[in-house]
Amino acid sequence: MIRSSRMKHTPYDGSSKPFTIGLTQLDPDRWIEPDDQIQHYLNQKAHLLAQSRGAVFVAEDGTEQAQNEVLQILSDYLPTRYPDIYCRQDNLMIVGGRRVALSGDDALVIAGSLIQDDLAIMQRSDRGWRLGAAYIAFPSSWSLAEKFGRTMDEIHAPVPGFGDGTRNAELIARMFDNLPPGRFVERFNWAVNVDGSLHLPKSKSESLSATATELTEESAFIRIERQTLRKLPETGAIVFTIRIYSDPLSLLRQREDAATLALAFVEQLRALDLPQAAYKGLVSKRDALISALISIAG
Repeated sequence: MIRSSRMKHTPYDGSSKPFTIGLTQLDPDRWIEPDDQIQHYLNQKAHLLAQSRGAVFVAEDGTEQAQNEVLQILSDYLPTRYPDIYCRQDNLMIVGGRRVALSGDDALVIAGSLIQDDLAIMQRSDRGWRLGAAYIAFPSSWSLAEKFGRTMDEIHAPVPGFGDGTRNAELIARMFDNLPPGRFVERFNWAVNVDGSLHLPKSKSESLSATATELTEESAFIRIERQTLRKLPETGAIVFTIRIYSDPLSLLRQREDAATLALAFVEQLRALDLPQAAYKGLVSKRDALISALISIAG
């Protein structure tokens, strides 16, 4: 059964602390989570791919085997796990009313055209784990061009507490090296934007002295990023799935647990130090957002 995506995940409830690695064990049955917005996501992906393919898909030579492995795994997993959504017919996958050919394009593009998630492949090199291939239609305030080919340390360099030489960087490298193929893990990020679009490549980072701006319950969107990681058994590459949920803040008021969630969100916002708030683009919005959440809490 297809379920609604609205307010599906609420990591701002304190279950996933910002600026921590925050990995938790994931049931393989929950690896991919299609919902009633699937055609909307896939339509946007197809449009972005046709309009600016180079901005949403890149792949190095030598990643073809890992790309093919991702596509094969998804082609087997999706119709088995979600037979009411996916139907395999020879070299076609039927996704609702959409027909997706399982050959004729880069394998990672085909794989990403089956699911709402974005896909990224990390491969081990003598410099560490590098981003070797990715189909990223819905970046959260970053561009694929700026991260492609970089190591995990380089990708995380702008993130407070995650740069090269930090304990978090060392833990991530060790976890990637030791992750067994049968283990699935997930983590969450959250942000608050005044634009609910899925495709947001523009950086949200602010200066430490950004001027306060108006933000209302009606104009704000909570952007949730659900990441899953698994090591591919044949190639040893690591595949990230990155699923975006964009929920109007006003929906929070409609929940039975609205007060509890709103107050937990306030606590997380207040706990951010200034560099963390600046990285999340919240220096200008934090006070107004806290006021809106306190109003929701009643």
